[in-house]
Amino acid sequence: MAFFDLIGSMFNAESAVMLLTALAAFATIITLTAPLMNTDRLGTRMKLVSTEREAMRARARDSLAQEKTRLRQRQTVGFKKRVVEMFAHGNMLENAAIKDKLRQAGFRGPGPMYTFIFFRFVMPPILFVVTLLYLSFLNDFGLQPMARFAASCGAAFVGFYLPNLFVENVITRRQDSIRKAFPDALDLLLICVESGMSIEAAFQKVAAEIGEESVELAEELGLTTAELSYLQERRMAYENLAKRTGLPGVKAVSTSLIQAERYGTPLGQALRVMAQENRDMRMSEAEKKAASLPPKLTVPMIVFFLPALFGVILGPAIIKATATF
Repeated sequence: MAFFDLIGSMFNAESAVMLLTALAAFATIITLTAPLMNTDRLGTRMKLVSTEREAMRARARDSLAQEKTRLRQRQTVGFKKRVVEMFAHGNMLENAAIKDKLRQAGFRGPGPMYTFIFFRFVMPPILFVVTLLYLSFLNDFGLQPMARFAASCGAAFVGFYLPNLFVENVITRRQDSIRKAFPDALDLLLICVESGMSIEAAFQKVAAEIGEESVELAEELGLTTAELSYLQERRMAYENLAKRTGLPGVKAVSTSLIQAERYGTPLGQALRVMAQENRDMRMSEAEKKAASLPPKLTVPMIVFFLPALFGVILGPAIIKATATF
């Protein structure tokens, strides 16, 4: 009876008014604080792009003043840098493959390079010690000492590749965002070029317009605009765009732009063809994902749907048979 009295007290008029008042107050607080919690990702990225533009111009001026200039300038001395310089040997800090991967992930400058190498040095011993302590004092899972040591070594091996997995995951998400918005960006670029705008102004306009759909693509186009404004050859700016994105569609467009720049072919026609090809590639990717859904749904259907279906179909018959016999 106490339980039913509690339920009845919850549904009386006074409790309902109090509950609705609390919900209204909570909704008001969320409504007022939601705009403050939303960060302007596009504005932040474009500020970073402008900072990168100034850094590139400063490096260009320094290269004109000096015969040999170092790419890593004015680095802040910190704990990560000291650890990396203590253990890094050879040309690890100048590894072009790591730099290209970090650029594709959107990490530029010497700071991300130091952070990446720092975690590659630090994660293996940390995971080794944590795994060994867990297996030794908390739960050994019935393993012998040598097996626990081997498991700790395996955790250290995984820790060495964790920074790579993180960077690859960021690259994948970034490339997906660029791939989805790139055909629309090409359409906007085609409209700007055919309206009489220069390629630099067209890139700048598209970077400002496409930010609502893909902040990553707006950032890359902004960097391309900065490189087109100060590099001696535009070909280098287009090639850098292809390297930073790592997408075949962007590379094909960069090649078309280079050829149009070199041989004087109509730029509008090349952009129209590239936009259609990238749109077809996006549609083929969507069709491929749709075609892969039935095999992926087979196991969940067998594990979750069929037992419930059999229970609903055979349950009444089993209950009736049990009651009869």
